[in-house]
Amino acid sequence: MKDSFTDEEKRGFYKAIYSRRDVRSHFISKPIEDDKLSKILHAAHHAPSVGFSQPWNFILIKDQVTKKKVKESFEEEKKKSSQIVEEPKKAKYMSFKLEGILESPINLCVTYDPTKFGPFVIGRSSIPEAGLYSVCCAIQNLWLSARTEGIGLGWVSILSNEILKETLELPEHVVPVAYLCLGYVNEFADKPDLETAKWLPRLNLKDVVYYEKWEDKKNPDWKEIQDMIQTNLD
Repeated sequence: MKDSFTDEEKRGFYKAIYSRRDVRSHFISKPIEDDKLSKILHAAHHAPSVGFSQPWNFILIKDQVTKKKVKESFEEEKKKSSQIVEEPKKAKYMSFKLEGILESPINLCVTYDPTKFGPFVIGRSSIPEAGLYSVCCAIQNLWLSARTEGIGLGWVSILSNEILKETLELPEHVVPVAYLCLGYVNEFADKPDLETAKWLPRLNLKDVVYYEKWEDKKNPDWKEIQDMIQTNLD
């Protein structure tokens, strides 16, 4: 394996990162080829994990009955969540298209199984959440590889985990972490939908990077990187 990337490979990698989108609409009926789906799943399975525990499982879903049950849970949870949003944002929130459960050809549930390889996993005893974080790494790998293959992915987080566990017949100890919609799209948006809708702004990098201590934004030992970040490279 080569230790370094060519300039072209680097550009491709960063293009996938910066053009990745949470896709809720724009899905088309074109099916995902099995070889591409396999590549995406392999990329997810090669994510880092605490203690090499690989605590994830991937449940592929295309059955319409299952999808409709999940969609019903989404609709119910969206109504519930709207009760804590005040006008005028409430109306805007309810107008958003926040899932593509029925439109996308494949749904995928990524789960966390804390029992894999027994009760002791290197690195997890002090920070038990590290297992869950490992699953999130797999999801990011999956997301970026899907984008590289020209396949859209949307994460549906407005769901009842209990309904999801019941619908997918998950064991009691298995946690559903992400319910994803995958499919080809007619376009990838230039910006995230919620940024375009002015729901929230993208934060400036300089406002989220601290040096040595919490909320320390200026430190002479880090002046060069501070100056680079100040120019807002992205």
